[in-house]
Amino acid sequence: MTTDKGILIRNIYYMLAYAFQELRQNNYAEIAGEDFEEIYDLFAEILARGISHQLKQGLHREYIHRNESLTTLRGKINLNKTILLKSRRSNLVSCEYDELSEDNIYNSIIVTTVDLLLRHSGVREKTKSALKRQMLFFSNIQPIAIKDIHWNTLRFDRNNRSYRMLMYICYFILDGMLMTTDDGKYKMREFSDDHMNRLFEKFVLEYYRRHHPNLNARAEQIKWNLDNDYPQNSESFLPIMQTDIMLTIGERTLIIDTKYYGQSMQQHHNKSSIHSGNLYQIHTYVTEHDLNGTGCVDGMLLYAKTQEAIVPDGQMKMARGSTIFFRTLDLNQDFSEIKNSLDSIISYAS
Repeated sequence: MTTDKGILIRNIYYMLAYAFQELRQNNYAEIAGEDFEEIYDLFAEILARGISHQLKQGLHREYIHRNESLTTLRGKINLNKTILLKSRRSNLVSCEYDELSEDNIYNSIIVTTVDLLLRHSGVREKTKSALKRQMLFFSNIQPIAIKDIHWNTLRFDRNNRSYRMLMYICYFILDGMLMTTDDGKYKMREFSDDHMNRLFEKFVLEYYRRHHPNLNARAEQIKWNLDNDYPQNSESFLPIMQTDIMLTIGERTLIIDTKYYGQSMQQHHNKSSIHSGNLYQIHTYVTEHDLNGTGCVDGMLLYAKTQEAIVPDGQMKMARGSTIFFRTLDLNQDFSEIKNSLDSIISYAS
């Protein structure tokens, strides 16, 4: 099996390559030529190559604060604890010092992720062997409990920016891990729609940024079109309108909202229709962004094609000239056809 919910696993690699520029560099390009049966085998191969590249650069090190009782002085003395030690007739000195160490959150996340991949049945033995060899260089690094990882606190600067893509791959693998076994071990659940939805969104945005720079592709917030007398402090109670993709096409603007669902259509009385929440959302984005009612702002709900018989394909023309499109992108085809489909979207609003 080479698909994950109807998506060619090789195309998932291409989507990742657009989302993360690093995958278009170094030795990652060879991955595109391999045939993966399982999505986690793909992630394991990407991670193995990423770790190999990082080992050549050197593992990230950070200053870790230590508080230890030592036979010789290091750093500064913790006087109260040292007095307590002396009262117990100990020759140790309580010391506080900072140590440059590889045992930090970034490397701990890698260790935890690799440990799970080594126990996953969907990862090939040759990839597991490569990961095992690499873990020899992580022998002094402690794993971290998945529940203790606060992804939003990770920060990247010039010293550790090479870890950004590695951390994203680890996040895709670790996020959503559930404690399901009686002995307290983690069990890996299926790659979720939520993960694919975020990847699908980032892929489409980065595709237009790379191949159509003239469209000024961006993920922009839309301000509420409020009356001038509306109290400014009350605006904080309104929901944020965060677009997935916004394109400028000549004098027109196209707002794209990407969607990845197991079922892209809702059913009511045996009738298939667009999810009402999706339609209300994109309608609001279009009307609120078109401040003067010119009709020069269009919207699109772009769905990843599922294995359903009926998928979104159509449009609705609004009274003041704007159009909302419903389109489906088939990710289970040759990637050149995916590119052609994305290129053709631009013509809808031109």
